Amino acid sequence: MDRRTDRRTFLQATATAAALTQVSVNAQTKSDAASRLTENLNPTIQHAREVALGILKPSARDLQHGLELHADSVVFDSYGFAPRAAIDGDVMKALVETGGSPAEIKDLREDMSMTRCATNDAERSEFESAWRASGVTCIFQNAGEEGQAPTRLIKRLARFTYVTDLMKDFVSKAVVPGDIEAAKQAGKHCLYLTGNGVPLAQEWRTVPEELGYVRIFFQLGIRMMHLTYQRRNMIGDGCGEKSNSGLSDFGRSAVAEMNRVGIIPDCAHSGWQTSLEAAQVSAKPVVASHTTCAAIHPHIRSKPDEVLKAIVDSGGYAGICCIPRYLRGDGNISTLLDHIDYVAKKFGSDHVAIGTDVAYTSQNAAAEQKKVPRTGKSREEFRSLWPNDDYKTTPDASHSIAWTNWPLYTVGLVQRGYSDDDIRKIIGGNVMRVAQETLATA
Repeated sequence: MDRRTDRRTFLQATATAAALTQVSVNAQTKSDAASRLTENLNPTIQHAREVALGILKPSARDLQHGLELHADSVVFDSYGFAPRAAIDGDVMKALVETGGSPAEIKDLREDMSMTRCATNDAERSEFESAWRASGVTCIFQNAGEEGQAPTRLIKRLARFTYVTDLMKDFVSKAVVPGDIEAAKQAGKHCLYLTGNGVPLAQEWRTVPEELGYVRIFFQLGIRMMHLTYQRRNMIGDGCGEKSNSGLSDFGRSAVAEMNRVGIIPDCAHSGWQTSLEAAQVSAKPVVASHTTCAAIHPHIRSKPDEVLKAIVDSGGYAGICCIPRYLRGDGNISTLLDHIDYVAKKFGSDHVAIGTDVAYTSQNAAAEQKKVPRTGKSREEFRSLWPNDDYKTTPDASHSIAWTNWPLYTVGLVQRGYSDDDIRKIIGGNVMRVAQETLATA
């Protein structure tokens, strides 16, 4: 063997060793990232994990692969809530005892649950622990109380702007999809904001004037809006209305304005006909950000195949939620996966996401709530149109689909045989695609 052959053999061996070393380093990095999803979990999060694992019973291989895939992916909750803080029971007690009105009490409770993560060390710790356990990159955050009045819709928007201003080292407000990718690369988290209504001037002089706040709220950071919420409004019928009359003429103008500005129309709480027509008339993707499949259980918050097909044809997706009563059956993590399976197999993996519609609540919440005196009964809210049923939600069902169990949703998809590419779409890629397409020509 001459020197050139010796040298070639040496270089090949060196390259092979380097490649094997890199594979080993990459594997270790993936393993370390996955371990962060499972280590040092508090008792509440750990119990939820154990319940879900008891239902899924994954093999060691599927569990490890699912955790590594989850840790490596952009995970985008298509509709949800950042972890909720405990209230300050002493402050709330003082408000009740000094005659605070029901509206004041409700407003303070919501404010504290949404913002104390930024102002209280114990609640910040709870907040960060829940995010870490979830492995979620971004939440399409509910940042607008249900309704059309701008003054009502702006409250949650202000609260989450406040949190992301104060905690930008940990969680930021995403303005464009690129911000979400940057957060993932930096090992941080973010919120992409959605409002639970289309803000309307409510002067009813001209259509453009009435819809003027749509652009203003876009400029404030809102990237998705509910067309309706349970009840009928000027846009269309909500999911609770028996009439199911569909999208109004004004509603068509509202969808067109959302398309123009760059806001995703969300029909999650809209009636079936309103959802169908919104998807048919929209020039951009329409979504049902947190819903279920009527073919499995026809709840008012579900969508039948005809509506799902229209959403898919618009380029949108159905985000499957984590509410046992809507999922029906056992209402647990396995049932959640059944609904995902249904959309994926019927309409394709490009058109399904997970919109949890649930939140982690601080372990300190119960103790703080005990400090607050009882208040009298309040009237049922106007938005409430829930059908009566005898479904009993079990604690195990709710625990299995806790928000912090997001990594196990991915594990469940691995168990069901989805490819890594399809899983990446379902747990975040499809939401990113729609976000990008909606802003592309706005």
